[in-house]
Amino acid sequence: MRTADFDFDLPEERIALRPAEPRDSARLLVVQGGALQDRAIRDLPGFLRPGDALVFNDTRVIPARLSGVRHRPGPEGETLSVAVEATLHHRDAPDAWSAFMKPGKRIKPGDRIRLGCEGDAACDLGRLDATVVAKGEDGLVALRFDLSGPALDDAIRDVGVMPLPPYIAAKRPEDDRDRSDYQTVFAQHDGSVAAPTAGLHFTPALLEAIQARGVSTHAVTLHVGAGTFLPVKADDLSDHRMHSEWGEVSAETAAALNAVRASGGRIVCVGTTSLRLLESATTEDGVVRPFHGDTVIFITPGYAFRAADVLLTNFHLPKSTLFMLVSAFAGLDTMKAAYAHAVADGYRFYSYGDGSLLFRNAAA
Repeated sequence: MRTADFDFDLPEERIALRPAEPRDSARLLVVQGGALQDRAIRDLPGFLRPGDALVFNDTRVIPARLSGVRHRPGPEGETLSVAVEATLHHRDAPDAWSAFMKPGKRIKPGDRIRLGCEGDAACDLGRLDATVVAKGEDGLVALRFDLSGPALDDAIRDVGVMPLPPYIAAKRPEDDRDRSDYQTVFAQHDGSVAAPTAGLHFTPALLEAIQARGVSTHAVTLHVGAGTFLPVKADDLSDHRMHSEWGEVSAETAAALNAVRASGGRIVCVGTTSLRLLESATTEDGVVRPFHGDTVIFITPGYAFRAADVLLTNFHLPKSTLFMLVSAFAGLDTMKAAYAHAVADGYRFYSYGDGSLLFRNAAA
């Protein structure tokens, strides 16, 4: 298939810059069998059945966008310095991350990067030093930090800011509200550099209503990387390369989900992140296995879904891998019609926007 097949018109004013308040007051477009219903997130329990399993991603977003300076020896012993910004992508070792950097064209192995405070001795505790050890063709830069483990984690929290998606960051700066707004109520394990945004709609009251409905809740962990924001540059989808993301499905969760399926219940994924991880962990005969490691799964129309029956997700970018995923799940024509309705009816798009509830197309 061609990337152009997943294009659609999206006016700028449909981009949400703040979440709905309260979170479960966001709108919900229910897409089932080609039929569309305009509802609210708080109506979600009514679309679930006793015995279903709700699966959410319990990753926690870290303040992964770091500003600083690149240092490099210059002629005659002078030091050349250039302002840079790093967005962390993947934890490679206790003292190492891969990151997207800008400007990145002139960065090369051996460069020293100082992130945080610069030029002030009083700021020694508020800065973070790293060395560029490699630069990949995919734009990723490998950074080895002078700190490691929990000390590195603490330093990142000190000098970083929340990595708002570029389509929000281009319109307003990050602020203190985003520290809580861009975090789900499920968040437990540090590691994501982008929020699993469907989970942002949940409140304790909504979870109580879901559990009262007889629906079990289960956590998986997928640390979302900055690659989720990258555009698809290839014209042919077969030429696109997904960036890896680390995930884990515990043995207990795998066993519980297999029991749900065996008893006739459905697996309801909160977000594309939990869906991608479960699909990575599930065998061709539909058995969920424990999983621990990286996934590069790229789901496009024609994919045979193994685990997910229902998907709660936000509205995604044109020509993005996530719009390709939902088109595979519910049907490309169905999703184009649903998105056209959402645009015309004033739904709010992207990370802080409204949600859609998708039921798997029988053909998928």
